[in-house]
Amino acid sequence: MNEYPLIADHGLIGDLQTAAMVATDGTLDWFCSPRFDSPSIFASLLDHSRGGHFSTRPLDKAFATKQLYLPDTAILITRFLTEGGVGELIDFMPISGTSPSDEHRLVRVVRCVRGRVSFDIEVAPRFDYGRQEHHLSVSDDGALFDAGETRLVLHLVREEGDERLGRHDATDEGDLHVSLALEEGQMRGVVLQTGPDLVPRVMRPAEVRRLLDDTVDFWHDWVGQSTYAGRWREELERSAITLKLLTYAPTGALVAAPTAGLPEQIGGERNWDYRYTWVRDASFSIHTLIRMGFADEAVAFSRWLYDRFIERRESGSGPLNIMYRIDGNPDLQEEILPDWEGYRGSSPVRIGNGAAGQLQLDIYGEAMDALYYLHGFGVGIGQPGWLAVCELLEWLADNWDQPEEGIWETRGGRKDFTYGRLMCWVAFDRAIRLATAHGRPAPLERWIAERDAIYNQIMNKGWSPERKAFVQQYGETVLDASLLKMPQVGFVVPGDPMWQSTLHAMDAELVSDSLVYRYDPSASPDGLLGSEGTFSLCTFLYVDALARSGRLDEARVVFEKMLTYANHLGLYSEEIAATGEQIGNFPQAFTHLALIDAAITLNDCLDEAAGKARRKDGAK
Repeated sequence: MNEYPLIADHGLIGDLQTAAMVATDGTLDWFCSPRFDSPSIFASLLDHSRGGHFSTRPLDKAFATKQLYLPDTAILITRFLTEGGVGELIDFMPISGTSPSDEHRLVRVVRCVRGRVSFDIEVAPRFDYGRQEHHLSVSDDGALFDAGETRLVLHLVREEGDERLGRHDATDEGDLHVSLALEEGQMRGVVLQTGPDLVPRVMRPAEVRRLLDDTVDFWHDWVGQSTYAGRWREELERSAITLKLLTYAPTGALVAAPTAGLPEQIGGERNWDYRYTWVRDASFSIHTLIRMGFADEAVAFSRWLYDRFIERRESGSGPLNIMYRIDGNPDLQEEILPDWEGYRGSSPVRIGNGAAGQLQLDIYGEAMDALYYLHGFGVGIGQPGWLAVCELLEWLADNWDQPEEGIWETRGGRKDFTYGRLMCWVAFDRAIRLATAHGRPAPLERWIAERDAIYNQIMNKGWSPERKAFVQQYGETVLDASLLKMPQVGFVVPGDPMWQSTLHAMDAELVSDSLVYRYDPSASPDGLLGSEGTFSLCTFLYVDALARSGRLDEARVVFEKMLTYANHLGLYSEEIAATGEQIGNFPQAFTHLALIDAAITLNDCLDEAAGKARRKDGAK
């Protein structure tokens, strides 16, 4: 199946409303428009024959490639080394702004930096996951791919006096083939633009350079807000840029990943659509981005979260959805693309997400922890928001003590997951703190009673005397890496003997040469076939837990090892297979959030230990 590049052999570009994936061979094989969660236009990543692609590569088949981002930006450069010379493909998307737009631009320009290089460009869109036919019309100024409601326009980038667009051929399938022969110093290419009423036009290289300069300035200004000055600045800022790329600017929503259907096991059925916003991820992002200094993004996410609380109050509904579309729409009906092969034969390819209606009790704790953290930075809750919080906590008081699907969205039925109860404890604890610190009216007596009841239940039922550890679910002995957050949220102190015993049990069972599994599916059936790799989020949670427990040397080694599993651009997918290959949707926001948190915690602990050592030496 050599039609499919490795998942890790991709870079990400975007305009803060949608995004595209570019492989190291110059193929743009994933792009949805006008939003992250819109139907695909290019999706050969999931079916090389049906999905559609936009490839740019040298005509000389014998070439090597290198790929990098311009420093502190989301501008991707793919370099081609051929016998005749060196060429560069520059990919970027000019920023779209904060109002929803149907118009988005993919800039793909090629430049010959040494010698002579001829490029072949193939534009083969397949609209609406290949279900919508289109008509192609070609002119001297470019081309129009018309699929009815969706139109894709190709603008030529050329100098005045250039001959018309080299060789170009339209195929019966509505594809366009273009060839460009460049001398050293020349820059040409195309700009693809989506929108309803566009027509092709010639763009001069100078105009494209202005777009490039404006995009560079945007990213430099944004990264310049970072307050992080620790040991791993480059890695953290790349993760922050990635998170910004995964943000839908009109609402502040953060998608879990820009992709759908990438497998957790090659050839398996664990292929989910991650182009949506999880309450859990949005909540974690508030905490993480404030720690990095990106307060505007954190506040935007909090507004999205408040809106979900208030909508729930106004509709009089029960629990929150665990995930929503980026505009807050709860309709995520799952469907299967029946004829699609899937990435390297991994089917079914799912669009939408059937887990949206699951009951996952942990989301209330993560949301309340985020709101509490925001209050510490002066971002308060208005009266409508507080009333919505109180009503949500009343629902939780009536419903926390019941089986649920859990953080990992298992499809094996509801169970009494310890992590869900842990985060319910967090929800009441943070609500109590907010009410008492700010004099808000609240049923404190009930909240305190529920918080304490949850604490006692976890200690009695979530602890396994047999395993000498906190376990995944009541009455079982399976370990679960989600419980690495216990000291982070303050349920236990890091030195607690019960916690230390739990951490040692995880060392022995869930850790594989520094990489961490979520749990053992063979011991805890999750309703799905197949297995999975280590979960990158959990490895970074492990680093955080080790650092908080004073195991700093181990924490640093685990963290540095994990950095070696990033791809060539510093990006992480959801999981890592036994071969070291990245698998699952890519890049995953949750992993990059956890990387930032782990690095900041570890850096602070190392600084504290170094300070103690200096004071001790000074006392001598």
